[in-house]
Amino acid sequence: IVGAGDGFSASLARRLAAEGYSVALAARNVAKLAALAAETGATLHRCDAADPAEVAALFATPPARSAEVVLYNPSFRVRGPITELAPEEVRRTLEVCAFGAFLVAQQAARCMIPRKRGTILLTGASAGVKGFARSAPFAMGKFALRGLGETLARELHPQGIHVVHIVIDGGIRSARRPDPGDDTLLDPDAIAEATLAAINQPRSAWSHEITVRPWVETF
Repeated sequence: IVGAGDGFSASLARRLAAEGYSVALAARNVAKLAALAAETGATLHRCDAADPAEVAALFATPPARSAEVVLYNPSFRVRGPITELAPEEVRRTLEVCAFGAFLVAQQAARCMIPRKRGTILLTGASAGVKGFARSAPFAMGKFALRGLGETLARELHPQGIHVVHIVIDGGIRSARRPDPGDDTLLDPDAIAEATLAAINQPRSAWSHEITVRPWVETF
């Protein structure tokens, strides 16, 4: 799991560990992952996902080289009127949302293609299918991520590699953002269950994209 944190990625780490997977967690700040690593038995790896050298070094480690499932989950965004956005922050948004995903998917594919199996997961967002005002950089990054997922699915599915872009279309509940009641926010454990179902899909009926959203979300 690249870009591991305390939301959906933590729930997926727990779910995969319960299924018997050996889990590896990568992030720029691994100190924050100590409790999750202890809970799941995961190894910790420091990695800036937008740095080609650091991603290559990550996939030179045994856990990454032999990975059956790779999730790209980092996120960064800057908001504001188009006339006031700082170019360097826009660049960083694109690097984290899209360029880093390319780097990780490329390395994962290199490891998986010889084995003719594996799953690459890309965490998308509402912004990848609809652009919101004052949020151009995030929409640019997530639209690019969605395009990457679709092209990778067409290229890699015939080689035995399952690629799934996960559109998380709604807010995710957390300690900082508790659900006001009646399941109006996405439960990260529920997202993990949907993701596990996608991982386990028979190859005769693979999805290249799934969308998860609260039942009250407006279209």
